[in-house]
Amino acid sequence: MKRNNPFNYLKTLLFFIFIGSQIQLIGQSKHIKKAEDLAKKIESKVIEWRHDIHQNPELSNREFKTAEKIAAHLNALGLKVQTGIAKTGVVGILETGKSGPVIGLRADIDALPVTERVAIPFASKVKGEYNGLETGVMHACGHDTHTAILMGVAEVLTSMKDELKGTIKFVFQPAEEGAPNGEEGGAKLMVKEGVLKNPDVEVMFGLHIESRTTVGHINYRSGGILAAADQFYINVKGVQSHGSRPWEGVDPIVASAQIINSLQTIISRQTDLTNAAAVISVGMIQGGIRNNIIPEEVKMIGTIRTLDKDMQDIIHAKMKKMVPLVAESYRATAEIEIIRGVPVTYNDPDLTKWASTIVKRVAGDDKSHEIKAVTWGEDFAFYSNEIPSFFFFIGGCPIDKNPKEAFSHHTPDFNVDDSGMITGLNAMLNLTLKYMDKK
Repeated sequence: MKRNNPFNYLKTLLFFIFIGSQIQLIGQSKHIKKAEDLAKKIESKVIEWRHDIHQNPELSNREFKTAEKIAAHLNALGLKVQTGIAKTGVVGILETGKSGPVIGLRADIDALPVTERVAIPFASKVKGEYNGLETGVMHACGHDTHTAILMGVAEVLTSMKDELKGTIKFVFQPAEEGAPNGEEGGAKLMVKEGVLKNPDVEVMFGLHIESRTTVGHINYRSGGILAAADQFYINVKGVQSHGSRPWEGVDPIVASAQIINSLQTIISRQTDLTNAAAVISVGMIQGGIRNNIIPEEVKMIGTIRTLDKDMQDIIHAKMKKMVPLVAESYRATAEIEIIRGVPVTYNDPDLTKWASTIVKRVAGDDKSHEIKAVTWGEDFAFYSNEIPSFFFFIGGCPIDKNPKEAFSHHTPDFNVDDSGMITGLNAMLNLTLKYMDKK
């Protein structure tokens, strides 16, 4: 009688395991292809949303019409919709009814106090008030594209609800650029008000379009990708006098000039920049009213950018010591206040290692790049401080343009190309679906 060979059983078992894995991979590929096909079908709609939002920008914590537009879209999709989070934030919740991960996807929705100069049909003509001054209002950082992309992602994934598992939270966040003086806002307030709870989000994905990166490219970094951003306020007091007789007073303008110059030596001469980059910039100086009057007081505000916590603490301490001493050497007095803003935006290394393979599939190996840290600040950091997160950049510079010649963010000439948004759509869809598959 012929005996059964145990080795044959093993080969048969391995064969069926292999076949099962191949069937699963085929299913996953089909899954992704369907999502990308749907994204392509609604690309023109996403572009229309972006144009409308760009033409109707709203400042931080004042995104009332933008929030209404988002909420109406999410309600039409049949999602559970929460409004008024962190003042004007909107969250759409897609519940599949099947066990699985809770994934957070975030877009910021606010604009900036910048008067647009870009010659496009959907340019902003909106006026607003910022710090008591009338100003133009513009999506000068691309948040209009982020919002439109996430609205598109929500539409695609909702249409595939029966094929998904777990829960997705679409987080449309206000005030990324910072709440008005005296107000709370942004990601910090959304976290405080429980956006990561009920159900508890286990992973967060976010993106940012970039005017100096070519369309179709994706940039990312493991660990700290964006800097901590702190604010400082300096008040220099002197003694007012006639401009023709400065010796009869104490000139706070001269003292302020020396303070500004001295602050730069903290970076250039007192900080180990081989460890990490750091920046101190004065963004506003205000003092005086007439050509022949030396004023009594000068006020300055500025920003500090750091990528290392210890370096951040050291720079703060040196600024607090230096400012009053420099003022005193010019017979003036000075007070400095430093307000900690957003922390370092941190990409979880294990998550980034996995996510990098996904974005490489979306953009291609030649268009997916691990970059050096960037000194911008981004309040996505408040999510990444709580849960594993992955934040990345997509290109917005037209293919036929030189990225080095593109205008920077936060300027009147900032512009990004509509064609860059499909990369963002596909990246967010792939990250979401692949994360579900691996759970």
